[in-house]
Amino acid sequence: MMSKIGLGATALLLAGIVAVLFLRPEVTDPDQPAGRVGDRGTTGDPAERTGALVDQIVFTQESDVGKVTGLIESGTHHLFGQGVSNTTVFQRLRDSERATYALAYGSSMELTVNPAGPHLATGELNPFHVREIREALNWLINRRYVAEELYGGLAVPRYLPLNTVFPDYARLADVARALELRYQHDPERAARVIGREMERLGASREDGEWHYQGEPVRVSVLIRTEDARKRVGDYVANLVEDLGFEVERLYRTAEEASRIWIAGDPHAGQWHLYTGGWVSTVINRDLAENFSYYYTPRGRPEPLWQIYTPDPEFDDIADRLQRRDYEDWEERQSLMTRALELAMADSVRVWVVDQLNVFPHSREIELAADLAGGISGSRLWPYTIRFRDRIGGSVVFAVPSLLTEPWNPVAGSNWIFDTMMIRALADIELVPDPFTGLYWPQRIEHAEVTVQEGAPVIRSHDWLTLETTPELEVPPDTWIDWDAGAARFITVGERHPEGITARTRTRVQYEAGYLDRHWHDGSPLSLADLVLPWILTFERGDEDSPLFDASHAPTFEIFQRHFRGWRIVSRDPLVIEIYSDQIYPDAETIVAARTPSVSPWHALALGIRAEATGDLAFSSNKADRMGVSWMSLVAGPSLAILDRHRDAALADDFLPFQETLGEFVEPGEVTRRFRALAEWRGQRGHYWVGDGPFYLHSVHPLERAIVLRRFEDFPDPADKWLRFTEPAIPEVELDGPMVVTSGESAAFTLRVTFQGEPYPDDAIESVQYLLFDGSGGLARKGTLAAAGDATWRLRLDPEDLAALGSGANSLEIAVISNLVALPSFASQVFATVPAAESPGPSGDGA
Repeated sequence: MMSKIGLGATALLLAGIVAVLFLRPEVTDPDQPAGRVGDRGTTGDPAERTGALVDQIVFTQESDVGKVTGLIESGTHHLFGQGVSNTTVFQRLRDSERATYALAYGSSMELTVNPAGPHLATGELNPFHVREIREALNWLINRRYVAEELYGGLAVPRYLPLNTVFPDYARLADVARALELRYQHDPERAARVIGREMERLGASREDGEWHYQGEPVRVSVLIRTEDARKRVGDYVANLVEDLGFEVERLYRTAEEASRIWIAGDPHAGQWHLYTGGWVSTVINRDLAENFSYYYTPRGRPEPLWQIYTPDPEFDDIADRLQRRDYEDWEERQSLMTRALELAMADSVRVWVVDQLNVFPHSREIELAADLAGGISGSRLWPYTIRFRDRIGGSVVFAVPSLLTEPWNPVAGSNWIFDTMMIRALADIELVPDPFTGLYWPQRIEHAEVTVQEGAPVIRSHDWLTLETTPELEVPPDTWIDWDAGAARFITVGERHPEGITARTRTRVQYEAGYLDRHWHDGSPLSLADLVLPWILTFERGDEDSPLFDASHAPTFEIFQRHFRGWRIVSRDPLVIEIYSDQIYPDAETIVAARTPSVSPWHALALGIRAEATGDLAFSSNKADRMGVSWMSLVAGPSLAILDRHRDAALADDFLPFQETLGEFVEPGEVTRRFRALAEWRGQRGHYWVGDGPFYLHSVHPLERAIVLRRFEDFPDPADKWLRFTEPAIPEVELDGPMVVTSGESAAFTLRVTFQGEPYPDDAIESVQYLLFDGSGGLARKGTLAAAGDATWRLRLDPEDLAALGSGANSLEIAVISNLVALPSFASQVFATVPAAESPGPSGDGA
């Protein structure tokens, strides 16, 4: 019997999709000459052009996914920025002659749980303050029903804080499978646990309804309305209602919900459960940080995260994993296993499904989509978006939410649709491969990574080197801390005269001419643009600084625990060394995590002045604490305040942290920078200055539109990243018996192909198998051996099969490729049956 499954049956069904988003032609830039929007561009060679391959992108807001295909087919839109999980839309796209699509695997849906309490500010009881009640939600929800019915098959069940299509899930498949069985759908058990804990809280059930202190126990479910989460929210609300709770359904858009669950005080009692959604914008090859991010105050600065109180053991393991505090791979996997168990017991997040998102776009358009994040998550989309048959032209790009939260470069909006636009405005030193998640150099020449002997780190690319050493001493002139009072860095020699060591050293040489580039407002780059972001990291974590932000403190604490210093080795060429005790499995990721990037110091300076004087705040948390606006550099009341600080900065020749930054600016640079910024504000109407392939031409908050235009001085040839076209996702066929008789052996054959051709054997990292018996228990696991010609074989001996007993069994296989990071899975169910009694001799009786 043969089964063909690549990345699961649903993924195979949708394989070949290409991601993109729509456009609204009726929304144009009022400053633009008539006829410019919609310009079709000209023919030509991309290699003869620098920067972006289109001239303009107009972003508009469109939240109705039902309109997507029609808008693209009519020619009025080119791209839609949200992954679509609507089966009707997908089917229409599949049959369309003018629209096509791409598939992304990095989106997930979960129930975000409010653990405040046990009593809220309203005096009401919050049942979800109790860890056991949160854990019971896992048994209450039928994830398979959600995936198959509510998402129409465009999703797969998810239980754990590991994306089911990322490498760590495949590496921990046996652990994951055991936990999935432990928390499989069991509504009776959920009801028993919740009932027991409610009684312990002092609640009573009267006529089938829970009451506390004479009042019904209310549960408010905050339900997103733009996608399948509306159906999921109603489903969950029904389940909770059936348990005897009084349910309030709060239907909200992204922006409306954000004010409640992100910006609001969880103790206020506005919500209990939220239909959350997350997008992994790149293929994450190391998910060790997920536990700290999703379950501890170190994850994010917002009020919800700051009330998380994980079990001390869980908190310690999450902290160690975030810092990569383990000696070898075996210890890492042991920590990951225990963290998964504790995460399920904690359940401030109840994972429900991983989505298979369809990104619609016109067949006229090409661009690099990320296998995890699709178009909205791709770091390469601004460098690769183009019309198939021409260069230049204008693209209209629709997103379901625009300007959802304030934009600022320190602690501004983290919404994916804001972020994808911001990424087009800023260049980056290294870019993640959209198919593997490994990093490629964009603004660095090469890097040298040195780690202590025994550290579990590998290198895959040749643009960097990886070496080991018994001990790494940190040079005494390395900067390790910051003196806010004196406004200067503290060296290792001052802080640790006895000397210190580090687990890693990353030496980065930037490309020639790195600091010869210009910001969008015409200002030349300087070393101050690189140094000031580092200073802010320390200032925001120092309680004696006017820039101190309590919400930044948990992140800063983790940073300090692994940071061992950095120093400028050379200015021409620019070479920087960074020392740290934190490691990652891939050396390329270490370089990407350590390499300092630039931010325009003069734009940051306005924000620094505004926060230090109590007029604005970089983060939403500090804004709430101060009772001021969350800073936006592009729209709203912040702009007038920043105008005032710009005028004062120009008059005062203001350079923040003059004692240190003064060494890194040219004579007259301060005045020139602020004059350029004033001119930019006058022309563009905002303060967002970048160095990416597009600049922010205009912002229209009322019309919900943003216009980006090609930055003509961008230095790179336009075809630099066009090699990323189609991911070689392995397609797997598993062939084996359906029934095996006791005493016999069983042979299974796996074939791996791509587009009908054998997959190169040297492109396969590993082929792993798990064998489960009829009760779902793991009976055996191992690695398949290559048999040549893209074929792998597994033979189960009679002794192996006898251990299974009689009944239905399951063989599951994970194929991990070096060309794409997403594992492909194949499975086959087969039965083991006892041997029949031997029949007697046949023949006619006498």
